[in-house]
Amino acid sequence: MANYRIVNARIVNEDQIVEGDLSTSGERIEGIGVSGRADETVIDAKGAYLLPGMIDDQVHFREPGLEYKAEIATESRAAVAGGITSYMEMPNCDPQTVTQARLIDKRARAAHKSCANYAFYLGATNDNLEDIKTVDPSLPCGIKVFMGASTGNMLVDNPDTLEGIFAATPLLVATHCEDTPMIQAAETEARKRWGDNIPFEEHPNIRSEEACYKSSSMAVSLARKYGTKLHVLHLTTAKEMELFTPGPLADKQITAEACVHHLFFSANDYANQGARIKCNPAIKRASDRDRLLQALLEDRIDVIATDHAPHTREEKANPYTTAPAGLPLVQHALVSLFDRVTDGTFDPAFVARKTAHAPAQLFGVKQRGYIREGYFADLVLIAENNNGEDTEIFSKCGWSPFADHTFSHKISHTWVNGHLRYREGKMLDGPMGQALEFDR
Repeated sequence: MANYRIVNARIVNEDQIVEGDLSTSGERIEGIGVSGRADETVIDAKGAYLLPGMIDDQVHFREPGLEYKAEIATESRAAVAGGITSYMEMPNCDPQTVTQARLIDKRARAAHKSCANYAFYLGATNDNLEDIKTVDPSLPCGIKVFMGASTGNMLVDNPDTLEGIFAATPLLVATHCEDTPMIQAAETEARKRWGDNIPFEEHPNIRSEEACYKSSSMAVSLARKYGTKLHVLHLTTAKEMELFTPGPLADKQITAEACVHHLFFSANDYANQGARIKCNPAIKRASDRDRLLQALLEDRIDVIATDHAPHTREEKANPYTTAPAGLPLVQHALVSLFDRVTDGTFDPAFVARKTAHAPAQLFGVKQRGYIREGYFADLVLIAENNNGEDTEIFSKCGWSPFADHTFSHKISHTWVNGHLRYREGKMLDGPMGQALEFDR
């Protein structure tokens, strides 16, 4: 395999930005500022930012069972095109990933198909507590608990089961928090008024702040009761921020995540976007979005992810009651955050911390998530988007909620395990990604 020397880069790592060169040797980072060798391929960064590749702790790649809308091969390509070099994939496929055998099957699929590095959650149901207790802890990245009904119908609403999960597992528990009875009652009232043609602007009222808070506060209470390592996914409301503590990730038992679409869009966008931004939990008010941004800066929210969840154009063309929830996001996640760099909200080192360092630390990912000598060379080069050009949509669904937006930056190059897999709009051939390993 080629060894690379990336010159004239602004290297972003561990809260610093250093101008210089970086060399790779095989799958690994050889060092910063080391002498060049005759066998190196030189890439001139021309002042672009060089970051550790994003580790996305929440994606839905739809395989097995839903390959008509997405699959591991296509969505991992989209991820690499977006500078995501590792991902953690969710269990609500068909069949659901709720046993160790199905977890092993997914890992085998990814070994032959995934351009990026991979890990998978074991899903919880109302009746698989024994599977959760007995799973090989080296296999899943965590246990996923849907404490609110969403795509895939994996709602865990049995109080005894919830108590058992939080009490029994030594693994990280990642939760989707919405109160389903409250949502169902709100949708029933909306149907009385509008029938099936409920305006999409009603989505944040149906999947309300109150429904989110009731469920997320329950998850936090259970985690405190049992000492569970809890990670609450895709927070959307200002009210929920009171449940989480600012401060260093290393000091926390309970952590929180925000997703890029909740940091970019607001309820004001439903008028133009409609079903394209329908997701669970819902995109809410601009004031909620602004509070999420502030909570990230306070280190009250620890990780930024995508919740990439593609559906076909035909599915999204349905009325509110049948249009599925979820957006394709992996290809544009990092560049959407760099719009926040451009407007002064974030700086590049902050983006690297929330998208690479924090998920690596939280999940105990071995030798990834940082630019360090001897670590895997999972790298992304992010350059100014001076020409405003569009690139191919690599997600199988073929559309993006960002289609009408020109980003301030673009992904120039992506390396996965030292292999250059994406360059200036083009996917490059190379070996498949690797299963993530965890320090536990």
